[in-house]
Amino acid sequence: MSTLQRLQRPHNSWHRKKRVGRGQGSGLGKTAGRGGKGQKARSGNMRFEGFEGGQSPLQRRLPKFGFTPVNRVEYAIINLSDLERFDAGAVVDEAALRGEKLVKGSRWDGVKILALGELSKKITVKAHKFSDKAREAIEKAGGTVEVLPLVDHKPEAASKAHSGKGVKKPRQPRA
Repeated sequence: MSTLQRLQRPHNSWHRKKRVGRGQGSGLGKTAGRGGKGQKARSGNMRFEGFEGGQSPLQRRLPKFGFTPVNRVEYAIINLSDLERFDAGAVVDEAALRGEKLVKGSRWDGVKILALGELSKKITVKAHKFSDKAREAIEKAGGTVEVLPLVDHKPEAASKAHSGKGVKKPRQPRA
């Protein structure tokens, strides 16, 4: 039984480094083990990954597709039919949706309400985005819609970050 304390390299697994081009007596002199002329005898040949002997390599034959922007905003999608489970007069925000297991995980940047299904109760919905039909349906049922900002910036932090940057100073008239 081998344990971490008794680990050993496999027998004959270590080889001395080949020292090529060190004269005839070394056995790897003159052509340094590369044989005569030809592509394999030259320097800078076929060493890179994906080389297929001059044939157009697979990474160039396959079509290129897809692009994910770095600042993409991912919304957790909630339908009107999902909001039906809340009591009339309830305030539905992200915390309430997480409590009902409608929003799971932390990869979402915000919540978006879509108009799939019916809503018959008067509720207040706070989310980051609404489809036009969902907004109409909530207001038609007597509820209210509150759009939340995606990122909460402190006003003083924003003013410090952008103070004087990109602001053109008015030109002074020449005297």
